[in-house]
Amino acid sequence: MTDLIPIRPAAHATRMPSSMTHVVMWSGGITSWATARHVIAQHGPASTVLLFADTLIEDEDLYTFNEQASAQLGVPITRVADGRNPWQVFEDKRWLGNTQLAHCALELKLKMCRDWLAGNLELTCDNTVLYVGLDWSEPDRIPGNRASWKPWRAEYPLTEPPYRDKDQLRAEARAAGLIDPRLYRLGFAHNNCGGMCVKGGQAQWVRLLKVFPERYARAEAAEVKMRRLLGKDVSILRDRRGGQTKPLTLAALRRRVEQEPEQLDLFDEGGCGCFTSITSQEVAA
Repeated sequence: MTDLIPIRPAAHATRMPSSMTHVVMWSGGITSWATARHVIAQHGPASTVLLFADTLIEDEDLYTFNEQASAQLGVPITRVADGRNPWQVFEDKRWLGNTQLAHCALELKLKMCRDWLAGNLELTCDNTVLYVGLDWSEPDRIPGNRASWKPWRAEYPLTEPPYRDKDQLRAEARAAGLIDPRLYRLGFAHNNCGGMCVKGGQAQWVRLLKVFPERYARAEAAEVKMRRLLGKDVSILRDRRGGQTKPLTLAALRRRVEQEPEQLDLFDEGGCGCFTSITSQEVAA
């Protein structure tokens, strides 16, 4: 299901200019805001679209940030939603998402945005440019990401100078009057999926357990359900201790936090950024 209603109503929300249209893949994270700011400064708000694919498990602060950023940038958020959350996608696909393959990124982000682009017939590959929030530290992701959006042309403004890290961008957003989303304040690397991204590593999940135990319990229950559904020893995380890789369930990680905290890999934040890290494997799946 595609919902084309902007989060903040605006008279020009569905108007598409006859010249070039600049579509920012808006995640609700700080790099999508910085990307949008750059695009609007270059091309103006009237020709810019902020396209937000809602996974339905986002933190409340993400929606507040969206509303504030929309007002500050002068462009409404155009929201699309599949109607499922990641856990429902995993059940439908009979596959538990993990750092290597997460169908939620494809089903809830890439497909929804591509469907929106295809559904606006006045938008063509000749008059439309897409913008993704990869930054200067991620040039290795550009070829794969660019391929995932073909035949649309994708650009990456934050890979060009002046370079900023996320802390600097957050400070600039606060200076512009925006909230600093609480996932960032709590130490999460990304303001997406309520801190429950299956591409995240052990450090992300340990942090989630400590600050949002009810969300951790929800994810743990979803993982247990998938293991029963598939009848396999599958898990979101991997245990690499002893030189061997084996499944590490969220239940086992929780017990380890309680009993063996010194055995945790608290440097394993993992990856996220569904708009920026969709792989060719996921597209082909």
